[in-house]
Amino acid sequence: MLLIPCPYCGPRAEVEFRHAGQAHLVRRTEVSDSDWADYLYARENVRGLHRERWRHIHGCDQFFNFVRDTLSDRISASYKVGEQPPEPIR
Repeated sequence: MLLIPCPYCGPRAEVEFRHAGQAHLVRRTEVSDSDWADYLYARENVRGLHRERWRHIHGCDQFFNFVRDTLSDRISASYKVGEQPPEPIR
């Protein structure tokens, strides 16, 4: 089980949260069908550090982002939506 560091409430068990996809995606208007399909379905699938968006549904109900290593599941930084991502601890 992951211990997820909510920037609003502190560390909590992963069962209190829901994954909300890749962080820092920008929704644009007036795009082609191909660009819209890319926005909906194309995601990075990196090995290593990855920025993710989560929601604390059984707590503060806030969205936030964190940096997770996809190889080890280690969470190295968490931050509020709209904040600059901190430098992850390697």
